[in-house]
Amino acid sequence: MEESVKQRLQKKYTIAEARALNPLTLAYIGDGVYSEYIRRFLVSGGISNVNHLTKESIKYVRADGQSKMALALMDSLTDEEQTIVRRGRNTRSHVPKHARTIDYRYATGLEALVGYLELTGQKERLEELMVRGINLLSE
Repeated sequence: MEESVKQRLQKKYTIAEARALNPLTLAYIGDGVYSEYIRRFLVSGGISNVNHLTKESIKYVRADGQSKMALALMDSLTDEEQTIVRRGRNTRSHVPKHARTIDYRYATGLEALVGYLELTGQKERLEELMVRGINLLSE
């Protein structure tokens, strides 16, 4: 039983397996991974007050920030990565009242890409895009 849990946690998806997942499933994974990158970035910058961390993270994790990042990165994405973003963007989902629909759609696309890269083990590429995106939003 314990080995089964370990195997599931360490599972790397093939490109075909990841492509076959619902884009919202990729975005679900991507949301958590993206949030962890942002949290690590903020904590490593010396912020230790949890309230301040939460306030500072908003510009990175809100739909408008993620949308801005997605749009800025699009030209540097491979065809496959652009396809993942488009699939996430075009998938029907509930849009919160506080978010603009277009921003929420692109944010979902970005999260789908992050989830895809994470599940397929493309850590270097994921980190490269996160560094570029965080630099953009930090300006």
